[in-house]
Amino acid sequence: MTINIEYETEKKLDLPYEEIIRKVIVDAMDYEKCPYEAEVNVLLTDNEAIQEINREYRQIDRPTDVLSFPMVEYKSPSDFDPVEDMDDCFHPETGELLLGDIVISVDKVMEQAEKYGHSQTRELAFLVAHSMLHLFGYDHMEDEERLVMEEKQEEILKIGGYCR
Repeated sequence: MTINIEYETEKKLDLPYEEIIRKVIVDAMDYEKCPYEAEVNVLLTDNEAIQEINREYRQIDRPTDVLSFPMVEYKSPSDFDPVEDMDDCFHPETGELLLGDIVISVDKVMEQAEKYGHSQTRELAFLVAHSMLHLFGYDHMEDEERLVMEEKQEEILKIGGYCR
């Protein structure tokens, strides 16, 4: 499994962010029973940079906490069966499934941890779990979808002990 993590902001999280990110990604992969080794890219940045990305890709001109850029188009969330026939979803050298990219605002990790009354560790873990579910094809546009995602997020966080 390849997990690339880049840290591109002056704001520093005083926690083992790489360890947290890696653990949550692996826990999410196991929870969703992904049958492949995979590659995930994570960028930790600030509100200004994530606002630019949000404006460019979603036409929303404000900072957000996390953005997910899935590389796989699923017929239904975490349905890995058809993926086998999609050559462009696999890294040509490693053979790993290219799940996608996650962009997280360190500013939002700090702000939301305080706002919701939990640790920055828990907030970071939550954002990674949330984004991993998007990389597996889940969404939260409809109430039913939102409830499914919320339940799965909590289950993934429980695996790693990232409770409120």
